[in-house]
Amino acid sequence: MRFYSPRSAWRIIFLFLIILSGGFQSVKAVSDTTSVDSLKKQIYLLVQDKHYSQAAKAYDSLGKIYHRQYGYNKYTMDSYLSSLKYYSLMGDSLGYFNQYLVIGDYYSQDYFMHAYAEKYLKKAQQYFERTHNMPKVIEARLGLDNIAQHIEPTPPGLKTHLRETERLSVRYKRPYSQAYALSLLANTYSRDKQPDSAYYFASRSLIISNQLKVNWLIALNHFYLGLVEQFRNNSMAAIEEYQKSYNLSKAENSLGMMRELSRHTADSYSRMGDYKKAYDWSQKMLDYTVQFYASEQTKSIRLQELDSQIKTLAVEKQLVEEQSRNQHVLNSALFIGLIISVIGVFTLVYLRRQQTLIDHQHTVIAQQQIRQLELKSLRAMIEGQEGERSRIARDLHDGLGIQLSRIKLFIEAHQEELPSTVKDPLNQFLDEACAETRLISNDLRPYALSTFGLVPALEDLVQKLNLVNQTNLILDHYGEMPPLSDEAAVMIYRVVQELLNNALKHAHAQVVTVQLMVNEETTLISVDDDGLGADFDNLLSTGSGMANIKSRIAYLGGHVMWQSEVGKGTSVMISLPIAIRSVAHY
Repeated sequence: MRFYSPRSAWRIIFLFLIILSGGFQSVKAVSDTTSVDSLKKQIYLLVQDKHYSQAAKAYDSLGKIYHRQYGYNKYTMDSYLSSLKYYSLMGDSLGYFNQYLVIGDYYSQDYFMHAYAEKYLKKAQQYFERTHNMPKVIEARLGLDNIAQHIEPTPPGLKTHLRETERLSVRYKRPYSQAYALSLLANTYSRDKQPDSAYYFASRSLIISNQLKVNWLIALNHFYLGLVEQFRNNSMAAIEEYQKSYNLSKAENSLGMMRELSRHTADSYSRMGDYKKAYDWSQKMLDYTVQFYASEQTKSIRLQELDSQIKTLAVEKQLVEEQSRNQHVLNSALFIGLIISVIGVFTLVYLRRQQTLIDHQHTVIAQQQIRQLELKSLRAMIEGQEGERSRIARDLHDGLGIQLSRIKLFIEAHQEELPSTVKDPLNQFLDEACAETRLISNDLRPYALSTFGLVPALEDLVQKLNLVNQTNLILDHYGEMPPLSDEAAVMIYRVVQELLNNALKHAHAQVVTVQLMVNEETTLISVDDDGLGADFDNLLSTGSGMANIKSRIAYLGGHVMWQSEVGKGTSVMISLPIAIRSVAHY
């Protein structure tokens, strides 16, 4: 007779309840009240008992809970990838490629991840077409069409493809897919400036979405209806539609939708002449953009694919090392067996040397590939940040800045018609709004940096900070700065800007000195203050700003060192090789 321990008995009862409830299919409906820790414990027990199919479904449910709690985040992505792993271990092709659909749709939320999203969705579509699973084929088609509608200009045949997908959804009784296809058609016609068709498809999709109670799709259709109203110059009606969509998107914690809605709401208020509200909504748009693109969560998701490639190379390296160890054992056995023969000894030595050389070459190649992928991931992150900053700066300068300037010229042309009690405060408010817009635009993409170079841009930065702070900032420059690529100049500027902001915010210093020293081999940059000082041994391991500084300097091939004592100020020394001018060619 076999006896079970209390722990084993508990597991059997738990798994029996899962089987009675239909397995982990019901986990998809787990409410947000379900404890994440409790679900993690269940997953741990399932994995320990090698119930990989249930573990895969549980990880999928965990990802959905994380998404409901945090929106677009790396924890959801990690859960989906873990689910993919355990479906693979079970050899469950249906679950495996269904998870490909989930991951592809999730990646499509971020423009920078569209290439990876397309890869996952195409593989899923190929599998479901082979197995004649049409509902899943429809889902894959919709995911790929969602990515295609962001391409400029609109790809030929996209509308026809979406209409065919909508007909397939009706044929296979998939109302959710039908509503999504109609919504994508509304957006496509809106981008092609065909408001009547866009209104028709958005209205049809909204009716089905309300019946299904799919909040994110309802929000999307209200957004498209708002675009139609704005195209018809009905700004107030557009704002009402945007507000409905905004409230639903906020409840869904959709930063991407809230960012776009804020941008279009600001544009509608600007068209109506309510520039104060237009400015407020522009500020919201900036806040959501920073949250979406600069948060550690989002950056981690963008680097997920490169990280997985790095992990794959690490596994290959382990296999090479394991093969090397096995070969070493074999060589040792051969050495003992052939020690009697001189010829055998020389042969064994030769083989060992060759194997060692091959192993060393494999190791060096793997390390080089890992380093290149790390550089690519860091470069992708930096280019994404700077590109988004430049786009926002252009939007502020070319949009809101021009509108404010036009208002100011109009008031100046009609100032005699306005009483002084209105004219003077109005001019003051416009001057403040114009100055704030220029300040935000310049901070996002400094004009002096792209026009005159690094040193003039730093001089301009120090001069502006001196105007608005009581702390005295000093910039000293020794030696001639070598020619720098745009990428290197931007990274050095951002690092110095971050250090100055930290000193002004936290150090409470009287004087902050920035020194640039250039010789034939090295460029040295120091930022010193006489402020409060800090315990940088702990801050360096926890502060994301300092980690960002270290990663940028390391990318340039340099080193950074902090020295500080409490009450005696802080000194930051940065050493860069003279060859940083060629970093853009890596």
